[in-house]
Amino acid sequence: MQQTASTFLEKSEQKAADLGHRRTINFNIGKYNTAVKSGKLQFTELQTARERAKNIKWRAIEHLDKYLEEFEMQFTKRGGKVIWAENTQQVQEEILAICQAKQCKSIVKSKSMATEEVHLNDFLAKQGIECVETDLGEYIQQLDGEPPYHIVTPAMHKSKEDIAQLFTEKLGTAPGLTPEQLTLVARENLRQKYLQAEIGITGANFIIADTGSVAVSENEGNARLSTAFPKTHIVLVGIEKVLPSVNDLALFWPLLATYGTGQQVTVYNSIFSGPRQEGETDGPEEMYVILMDNGRTSLLQDTEAREALYCIRCGSCLNACPVYKNIGGHAYGTTYSGPIGAVITPYLQSMESYGHLSYASSLCGNCTEVCPVRINLHELLLHNRHKAVEENYTSGGEKMAWFGWKQASLSRKMMNMTNGKMKNFFMKRFFAKAWGDDRDLPVFAPKSFNQLWKERKKH
Repeated sequence: MQQTASTFLEKSEQKAADLGHRRTINFNIGKYNTAVKSGKLQFTELQTARERAKNIKWRAIEHLDKYLEEFEMQFTKRGGKVIWAENTQQVQEEILAICQAKQCKSIVKSKSMATEEVHLNDFLAKQGIECVETDLGEYIQQLDGEPPYHIVTPAMHKSKEDIAQLFTEKLGTAPGLTPEQLTLVARENLRQKYLQAEIGITGANFIIADTGSVAVSENEGNARLSTAFPKTHIVLVGIEKVLPSVNDLALFWPLLATYGTGQQVTVYNSIFSGPRQEGETDGPEEMYVILMDNGRTSLLQDTEAREALYCIRCGSCLNACPVYKNIGGHAYGTTYSGPIGAVITPYLQSMESYGHLSYASSLCGNCTEVCPVRINLHELLLHNRHKAVEENYTSGGEKMAWFGWKQASLSRKMMNMTNGKMKNFFMKRFFAKAWGDDRDLPVFAPKSFNQLWKERKKH
């Protein structure tokens, strides 16, 4: 079911009033902000680094066809297989075909927003194939039957007490375990899954054109385990993740680590360039890379909005956004939440169903300020609003209301025509529901400043 503006508003109002939820989120984001401040110190010229990163992504996106073909050519030279998928259905069908060819009943999967985008776990479950999340945060969310709450930190909204309670309910552990004990429980459960799985699935932080490689960053080592034990490795990646050269990683790995988690560099950074080669002792026997479009070319077609494809999924704009910090990730009802989600989801899904997300912003510009590749996110939110109006995705009633508001605002005579009582009645009659129960409506003074000024001058 498509997310609608009304359900988004309902969920947002509910979460904004949940003080416990806000305390947890602000505590976790506060720890993130402290870490990022420290991580930035590794750059002597941070703004130059960000500008260079943006220029590299600009080049990659402007010549996307060339770099993707170069990646395919280099990757297939080493025995890898590349599959091009236009939409969610094609991705699901291609992965199912590989699973059926391998008679696969068990999959281990490292953290991947691309697989969340195509609802892979639910699809495979219906086919009788178990797909286990191996990232601790994703594992927690899978146990709870929830999608990720945050691009980088899937279980950010849960406290350690919440997770301990969840493990007690789902895994039968003793109540009140510490975070260290909970981690050991998850590790013990997952170790057997790595040994049983026929296929390992990962996403990719970057795909490298000149070497035909896939770069994966992680902090737990689960992606390495997901690719080391199973005989088949499948990578699902959006076409925008391409970088021209392996040398670009020297810039992008520290940027991603700093803006993602505040680290100087992520703990594990792996480069996969194909299946196991002759003479190598480990690695999968077969490796597939599925290059997914799924609406990205729609974004590419919009010359103003295409810079949103520069995103490296660090999640920093979510942590900076005052709206996200109040309503959380699940209220958006989308794979990608926060400012970047509000910008790209109307293109990945549809402007008609998701155009309302572009209004879920204070337009403070903090998202643009913290973006490591300097995407002008607040301007793109305005661009989407304009696009929604131009393509007639706003209701007739809304158009009439704004027309009347504009006429009144442009006319001093009309503004002075009504007194404060009439204006207050108008606000209660037409805006009380939209304003919400948790905020007081603004109260108009009996006379406008203009009227008071005229009276003062007169006397």
